[in-house]
Amino acid sequence: MTAPTQSSPKFMRIGVFDSGFGGLTVLRSLLSQIPTAEYFYLGDTARLPYGSKSRATVARYAVESARLLESYGAQYLVIACNTASALALDAIRAVAKVPVLGVIETGADSASVSSATRDVLVLATDATVQSHAYAQACTDRGLRAIEVPCPLLVPLIEEGWTDNGATGSTTGDITRQVLRVYLDQAMAEAKARAYNLDTILLGCTHYPLLRPTLEATVSGKMTILDSAETTARRVRQQLQTKDRNDSGGIPDPRCHFFATDSVEKFRTLGSRFLGQPIDKVELVDRGG
Repeated sequence: MTAPTQSSPKFMRIGVFDSGFGGLTVLRSLLSQIPTAEYFYLGDTARLPYGSKSRATVARYAVESARLLESYGAQYLVIACNTASALALDAIRAVAKVPVLGVIETGADSASVSSATRDVLVLATDATVQSHAYAQACTDRGLRAIEVPCPLLVPLIEEGWTDNGATGSTTGDITRQVLRVYLDQAMAEAKARAYNLDTILLGCTHYPLLRPTLEATVSGKMTILDSAETTARRVRQQLQTKDRNDSGGIPDPRCHFFATDSVEKFRTLGSRFLGQPIDKVELVDRGG
């Protein structure tokens, strides 16, 4: 594995870390928000899912990955993984020499700005819901949150069973039906608690791929926020005063991709999440 030179980089270097592919939706938003940066994306595909691991193990894996990205010259780290953001953000910040941002805090901040009723629905994976990281972040901001685990959504998304909200597709109909079950569960819980939900926070970086379907399902009655957009916006705001790219232009190549396993799968599946082809992925051996 070849690390890029670290001497006086012309472009701001941003490291993005996830346990797998979902964080590529965050990178996709970052490329839109900050097109003149150079990006280093690491997917720890050999050790996913993080949700089944202990807090200590997730912290160890995440810290190792953060250090690797720093060794490439990353000047800013984005933890594009909800589980790592929930369980390891403090551990990463304790050792990192550069600013670190997680997806949970940015999502909760955006919900706080968006919600008029102060009642928020969080759709997330089982592991993220069990951590109650979003509920705590919402409470800290004066919000009330209902967290609903949606275990079927990630495999449906990775199978490509999304259709941008269009009707007439068998696979798309299945995904809409599953989504409807989760939303009905949330609405029943909200009614029981006398909550007036007006904002949906997508608490998994896979879920932006379902946003059109979700928008069609809720019929514009609620604001939908995803961590990819909100995180990219926060990074742009924080880096506005630190822009190294006064000369304009973009780096070549603009993105460097690293995976700890399944490089071909990363290229194929990752291209769907990123919204553009991924031509080269470098294999990183992290030792299990």
